[in-house]
Amino acid sequence: MTALVVVTALWQALAPQPAGAKSSPLFTVTGIKVDAREKNAAMARLKAISQAQVKGFKVLAARLGSPAAVKALSKLSPREIGAMMSSLSVEKERSGPGRYIATLTVRFLPDKVRAAFARAGLAITEQRAERIVVLPVWSGPDGNVVWRENPWRKAWLSLNAENGLVPVVIPLGDLNDQQAITAAEALSGDQPKLDAIKYRYDADAILVAAARPTAKNAMRAVLRGNSQLGAIAYDKTFRTRPGQTLDDVAVTAARTFYDRMTARWKKGNGAVAARSGNGAPQTMTISVPFASMAEWNNIRIELLTTPGVTGVDVNSISDSGAIVSLTYVVPLPSLQRSLRIARLNLALYGGQWVLQRY
Repeated sequence: MTALVVVTALWQALAPQPAGAKSSPLFTVTGIKVDAREKNAAMARLKAISQAQVKGFKVLAARLGSPAAVKALSKLSPREIGAMMSSLSVEKERSGPGRYIATLTVRFLPDKVRAAFARAGLAITEQRAERIVVLPVWSGPDGNVVWRENPWRKAWLSLNAENGLVPVVIPLGDLNDQQAITAAEALSGDQPKLDAIKYRYDADAILVAAARPTAKNAMRAVLRGNSQLGAIAYDKTFRTRPGQTLDDVAVTAARTFYDRMTARWKKGNGAVAARSGNGAPQTMTISVPFASMAEWNNIRIELLTTPGVTGVDVNSISDSGAIVSLTYVVPLPSLQRSLRIARLNLALYGGQWVLQRY
């Protein structure tokens, strides 16, 4: 591949995506910060894109695999990683003479990522947990704070964990949220109030994350609640290291708790060898109702990117629905859980399997 082709491909990666374009959330990495310098802003931008690909793939490798996988796949070159990229978009950016600073989102091609894991002989975990809301409450000099900006809320937002194996959503903190629950109600475990937030964000569970400084250089953090992972009851005091601020410690605490949840999920949903399937292929005929062809295209893409699905063959299609032969290599309950993550319900009605949005 010539330098011109590489440059052209990188610029195309930043082009706006078609309105109907979708990608697998699991293979999408958001919040990638880059800061590149070069002879001019255009060259700095291209350098930053290359950096973002490498950074994003490292995050993805940690998400899908073990620390050993991250180490093994770190040997891949930027060009090899770039070949696995589906698209790239800008969250925010600014540039100046010879410099480009941005926060980017990188989307990777699932099949190519699986192939990279397989070539390295690495196991991979693709089964996602159902969505969890984490409600951060900060107890500082001004009292308990849940919605105003504070180090603890910023720390959880910085994780960008909505696309992870354990999808975590931090509430917006808008007027509806503020009217739904107060800091005191969150800390006291007011379940109806907590459920209101959980339902608003279409989540399976809600956890309360409480933190407070215990000294100038220390912070106690607690995460509690019930979820698909089981009962969560984390309680730990974190201390600053030389040169760190309390904000840095808050990020460390949030990351530590999230990593513990992810590790628990991986342990209970064991990684499988990265290959075309992890069981004997099974095929079922399903009915898929839809309101428009655009909706059908989105459902079809969701199906094709669902872990364990190896084939989607259309038997017949009309303006309002399709009959599809769905081939999969995971247990049916696992398939149904994965589809629910994409807001798709697969259920048996009158002897016919039906897949529909909810």
